[in-house]
Amino acid sequence: MNTPLLIYLIVADVLALLLMLSDKRRAKRRERRIPEASLFLAALLGGALGGTIGMFLFRHKTKHIAFRVGFPLLALIQAALCIWYMGVIGK
Repeated sequence: MNTPLLIYLIVADVLALLLMLSDKRRAKRRERRIPEASLFLAALLGGALGGTIGMFLFRHKTKHIAFRVGFPLLALIQAALCIWYMGVIGK
């Protein structure tokens, strides 16, 4: 796999996971929350796997069907695109 792409995806996943952790902590403290649109944007920009892991690890947003279905679906799409990309570049 392309090393810069791999680094980008790892950073995006870690950031999405940290956003989920931060929003969970803010929710518990009744502080200003991270907008759901921002969480989805982080997932769309490559952090879907990290967001999905964070969602289940921190038990955050699991009651929201859009997150429970959307994040894993985005992670699958991103994984499929990475596999496709590796096949195209590998030839």
